[in-house]
Formats: sequence, C-alpha cells, structure tokens
Amino acid sequence: MPIPIIEKGAEEADLQIRLDWRWLDLRKPEKALIFQVWTLMEQSFREYWTKNNYFEIHSPKFMSTPSESGAELFEVKYFDRKAYLAQSPQFYKQMAMACGFERVFEVGPVFRANPSFTSRHDTEFTGYDMEISFIDSHQDVISEEQKAIQYVLSKIKEVYGDQIKKAYNREIVVPELPFPQVTMKEAKEILAKLNVPSEKAGDLNPKEERQLSEHIKKEKNHEFVFVTEYPIDIRPFYHMRFEAQPNLTKSFDLLWNGLEITTGAQREHRYDILVKQAKEKGLSLEPIQFYLNFFKYGCPPHGGLGLGPSRMLMKIFNIANVREVTYLYRGVKRLTP
Repeated sequence: MPIPIIEKGAEEADLQIRLDWRWLDLRKPEKALIFQVWTLMEQSFREYWTKNNYFEIHSPKFMSTPSESGAELFEVKYFDRKAYLAQSPQFYKQMAMACGFERVFEVGPVFRANPSFTSRHDTEFTGYDMEISFIDSHQDVISEEQKAIQYVLSKIKEVYGDQIKKAYNREIVVPELPFPQVTMKEAKEILAKLNVPSEKAGDLNPKEERQLSEHIKKEKNHEFVFVTEYPIDIRPFYHMRFEAQPNLTKSFDLLWNGLEITTGAQREHRYDILVKQAKEKGLSLEPIQFYLNFFKYGCPPHGGLGLGPSRMLMKIFNIANVREVTYLYRGVKRLTP
C-alpha cells in the first residue's frame, strides 16, 4: 500500500502524500468520523434555520463583478467576456432582504484566489451564510449565531461526543449563552497587557487571536469570544458605521479557541450612504450598480454573517490543519485528485 491504513503502530505518512492518496487515507474509521460529524453539523444548522423561519437560497457562482473586493479573485472566460467565481453570496443575500424574504441561509461553495500556504486557508471551500432583516444592530446577528452554534454543538455532543473523545481526546463543550464579547479596542488593551505584539491597530493576527482566546478561556471559562467594532479601513464599504463613531463599523468576528470561524455585520441599507461609503473606498460605482439598485426602492435594516464549517470541524476535533477536515483539499499547488 502507498500509505499505511490499518497497520497497528504504524505512523501516518506525510500529509502531502496522504492527500495524494486521499481515498485510501479516508478508509480509516477516525477519518470517516469527521464526515459523519459534518453531516450532522450541516443537518443541525439547517434544522435550526428552518425551525426559525429561514428561506434557503442558492445564489449564482458566476459573477460579473467581485462580491467582496478586487483581490483574491478567480477570473474565468465566460463566452465573450470575463466572469469571476463568487468569493461570497454577500450581494445576493442582501438582495433577498430587498425581496422581503426577511431570513435566509445558504450552504454553498466559495472561491478565494488566496496565495496562502497556511494551515487554515484554501482556495475552494464550503461556506455557511445567513442574513436577517429588521434588526436594531449587529448584536441581533450575534444573538442569532450563538443560539445556532449552541444548538448544533448540543446535537453533535449527544450523538458523537463519546466517539470524538475516544478517537481525538476532545471533549465537546456545549457553550453557555451569551458568548463573551470584547471590542477591538478592548482586545488590543488585553493583548498589550499580555505583551503580545500588535501588527495592525484595527485587526488581529493569528497569534493575537490565540492569545486573546486563551485569556477569555482563563477569565470567563468560555471557548468562544466575539470581537466587535472593527475600524472602517479593515471592513468593506457595505458595513454600517456607528453614527457617534463613524470610524468604526457595526461588525464582528467570532473566535473559537483561537481560530476565526465567522465574520459578520449589520449592513448599510440606505442607498445614499452606501454610495457615499463606496466612493470613500475608491470603488467605481458602475460595476456594482446592480447591487446598489437593490436598495433604491426600500430595504429593511439587516445584517448577517459568513461561517466556515471546515474551521468549525478543526475545533470540534482539535485538528490543526484544514486539509485534514476537507474531503478533497484545494490550494495553490493542489488540483488533484
């Protein structure tokens, strides 16, 4: 055999070799368990959403203009013109709000031309997205996400908790509500006291995320922490800003044991302000005019998030590399099998 599968005491082959022979690597029962849990995790998220009156949507993955920014795009030939593979269903989730759908979710592929070789980045992955209407602030989105995660982890612990503990020595903890929160400013103050160097004033690098999570676990005995109020230069033009602090957005990231698994925000739904913020970011309006038109004829206050299920699995199993929890990984140098 090109890699050991069932030999007792045999060490695992190098990860890159195992990925070359992925269909053999996945014959191991502990590897199959990952995808059994993923199945239940997705089923449980769907259960939560459908029980709470969400519509499921399926947005297009060919786009005429980028859905996030000009970077990290896969460009494809689309008959006589260019198209881009969707980095996110963001624009179309918001269109659903203008449709009057009020609550939507999507499970679908996401494409990022990210030239990164880290243990948590890939170029194609599955994304979970949700968007809700008639909110007062990003806190309504936070409240909804933490309830969904609690629901999902309680199901996983009930069905697979013992197997996960036996195979991976990971005790699944069903988190208590509410999850702890810190603003970006507070996070930086905590990290400064811990003597953790900061690279960017308004963002957290991986080391900062890990150290902040360790601090919250120690102080609050909680595996999760929301980091809120990111500055406008870090966030996209469509994030709503605080009226009293226009340099800050009503946005958040969710960290789970040191890993960012979610980005979310309240969106700007007022046409004139949205146009103004796009111009401030130096964006040309013509390519995104179709998106701006969603807000011309009335759109409720809304917000939402994007969540990475593969990153959730990394934390469910305490596995350090996203390649291990992905059925077939796609990265800068991997297009096979």
